[in-house]
Amino acid sequence: MPDEGAPVAEMHPATDSSAGKWILLLLAVIYVAGSLYFLFDLRAQVTSLGKDQAASKAEIADLTKRMQSAEAEAETLGQQVGITKKDLAARAAELQRQQRAAEARLAEEQKQQISAVTGEVAGVKTDVGGVKTDVASTKADLAATKAKLESTIGDLGVQSGLIAHTRDDLELLKHKGDRNYYEFTLLKGARPQPVSTVSLQLKKTDQKKGKFTLNVTADDKTIEKKDRNVSEPIQFYTGRDHLLYEMVVWSVDKNKAVGYLSTPKGAPVPVTPQ
Repeated sequence: MPDEGAPVAEMHPATDSSAGKWILLLLAVIYVAGSLYFLFDLRAQVTSLGKDQAASKAEIADLTKRMQSAEAEAETLGQQVGITKKDLAARAAELQRQQRAAEARLAEEQKQQISAVTGEVAGVKTDVGGVKTDVASTKADLAATKAKLESTIGDLGVQSGLIAHTRDDLELLKHKGDRNYYEFTLLKGARPQPVSTVSLQLKKTDQKKGKFTLNVTADDKTIEKKDRNVSEPIQFYTGRDHLLYEMVVWSVDKNKAVGYLSTPKGAPVPVTPQ
């Protein structure tokens, strides 16, 4: 029999051990479930990635096929027109070379043209300067010539026009166009010389005194102009309209007299032999 005075040991049920086991079991189940869920989700993701990769590969294959097709078509087109890629590159290089050569040639031509134009402009400036000088000289000569031309009274007492003392003076009078002018050279002792519509004959000269004598035949009448002076206007009337003719001798020597005859603009003109 047990000792009544001895302490009685407490008796605990086995509930604590069972609860722990259940907790561990529950945790294991949760872990397994979570692992299975994670595995299934990961597998789904892997499957999706595989599908996406397959689709990408398919797209890449399609693009590759299209590129190959386009290259083939380009090659075929090039062959059809007789041009290959190499030919195209060569022709492009040749065109660039020709373009550069044309640009260089154009630049050189423009440079030459500019130089030529510059030279021409310089030449024109020089010519203009020369022309200005010539014009000034001509004006001076004309002024001097006009100064030498004078108007005086003729041997008939009629106011004369401008008198020419030289051949240059006579050319100036001709350009004025106021009258008709006929130059003559008379030789002493020669037959009467036709001048305009009259005839002139030199009879005598005095070179030292500048005097001369000549006959004027007009309207079938001969008039002697005796001892006239060089540059003296010798006047006479002739024709149906009684027109005033004027004669000037500007130089005489031993056997010759040189001068001119002037007639009005409306006077008859000499008949030229056919």
